[in-house]
Amino acid sequence: MTQDQYSIWWVRRDLRLTSNPALELASREHREVIPLFILDPVFIRSAQSLRTDFLFSGLIELDKQLRRFGGKLFVQVGQPEQVLRRISDHFQAPIYAEEDYTPYARQRDEKVSMEVKLFLTRGLTIFHPDEVRTDNGAPYQVFSQFKKRWLSLQLPKKAEYDLESITFARAQRLESKPIPEPKTSVSSGETVGLEKAADFLADDGDIFDYSFNRSRMDRELTSGLSPFLKFGMVSVDALIEKAFDLLDNPLLPSTQRSAVETWISELIWREFFQAAIYHFPHTVTKSFRPAFDHIAWNRDENDLLKWKSGCTGYPIVDACMRQLATKGTIHNRGRMIVASFLVKDLLIDWREGASWFMHNLIDGDIAANTGGWQWTAGTGLDAAPYFRVFNPILQGQKFDPNGEFVRTWIPELREIEDKYVHQPWQSSRLGKNANSIKGYPFPIVDHFIARSATLNAFESAKNLFG
Repeated sequence: MTQDQYSIWWVRRDLRLTSNPALELASREHREVIPLFILDPVFIRSAQSLRTDFLFSGLIELDKQLRRFGGKLFVQVGQPEQVLRRISDHFQAPIYAEEDYTPYARQRDEKVSMEVKLFLTRGLTIFHPDEVRTDNGAPYQVFSQFKKRWLSLQLPKKAEYDLESITFARAQRLESKPIPEPKTSVSSGETVGLEKAADFLADDGDIFDYSFNRSRMDRELTSGLSPFLKFGMVSVDALIEKAFDLLDNPLLPSTQRSAVETWISELIWREFFQAAIYHFPHTVTKSFRPAFDHIAWNRDENDLLKWKSGCTGYPIVDACMRQLATKGTIHNRGRMIVASFLVKDLLIDWREGASWFMHNLIDGDIAANTGGWQWTAGTGLDAAPYFRVFNPILQGQKFDPNGEFVRTWIPELREIEDKYVHQPWQSSRLGKNANSIKGYPFPIVDHFIARSATLNAFESAKNLFG
């Protein structure tokens, strides 16, 4: 066995064989690549079953793909530094992995690098967070400035290699645990992700309606790629490349060009939040604006439970929360609506909502989740002003105008009149003393009174501790 015979491709958030910088580097100077996935107990403890099912389905698909090329996916369970030290020592193999930017991932990788030769590559984002800085070398705190610099940079060369030329090891001396079977029927993996991306980015794809209808919650016009990006089943490099290819068409109508640019901007928001978690790791548990950690939050467990279970009495909020509990997904507009309601109507700490999202979302990503919650709460980088409060009635009327989304998730309201679907307590069919509709409750707070109380709480914290 020679020193350079084996390399270990440590599969983490890059469950794909194409456009994979870590795989490219692992295969460049070593004759055989050992694909290795480690089931980290930290992930298993923290993840909700729908997210683990999505992961397990993707691992099964990756293993099938590797077997077509004469290899297999080796699966181990345990602390990464211990597993990698044992395998690396046995095969005299360095480790190659895609860099992750969360505080836990960076601490984990530091432990691993003390035990083995660990080489980290770009791939989670187009640019490493250190590459998108101000002229003075500081990290950006305002998205528009970050985006401008991001767009000024030359896109890195996409990882390209011939899969047929890579020898994937089938090391007989390496034990492999079985990949856990998903408990639910879920379709994930690179093949499915690439098909969704191809449909969305096709010449007649939904991307061209993106800027106009992306916030409509009664329609399916978003890409649906976020969980595939979460686990790297689709390369963000490939998505950006295809989107810019669409913009290269000189005959593209201005409305369609605007739609593509809007979608690219959303991908850059993803990069902004990844950079934020890298540069400001404390924001996972603390407000970026310290004064707002002194807000006198509402600690009523009953209010929090009603929000989690979709029983606040505001239909658009409750439909979103029931969808989350059932499918592990929420439309992006819905995420902002329910986050605003929790923080600005119920005055409950944004961290409670962020924790609940991470427990339930299939695409649960620490960077995007933290960034999104702090943005809506008004406590984070380039956040919406704290006095911006979504009116849940108007949001429903605007983004679910006929109540189709609400009626899908709140069967109690399927027979309510259209004009009352977002404020059913106003229905003329109700009796004088009614306080629910077929068991669906009336609002637990008055939006306008709650808004005023919230603004007072934020202003007090800002004046006393700002």
